[in-house]
Amino acid sequence: MNDLPTSPTPAIEQDNFEAAFSRLELILERMNSATISLDESLKLFEEADKLITICNQRLNDADRKIEMLIKTRNGELALGPDLKPLTQKVQ
Repeated sequence: MNDLPTSPTPAIEQDNFEAAFSRLELILERMNSATISLDESLKLFEEADKLITICNQRLNDADRKIEMLIKTRNGELALGPDLKPLTQKVQ
């Protein structure tokens, strides 16, 4: 469980959600351990913040793409009763 390197991994590509999310999970696991120093916590927190930004951007991109995919045949978004664009549910 303590196999997470203390130094940040090489830069994760902006378009690799899975790698960023996996690294984020490892960081959170390490930060929840009782054997981490304050300095190490701060470094990991900074890295986690960057990874969260990457993951949020990828999720937002996917959401926009899904909205585009469910446009009606005449090119307009299909709207729900609340007048917000309908999105497909992820299975």
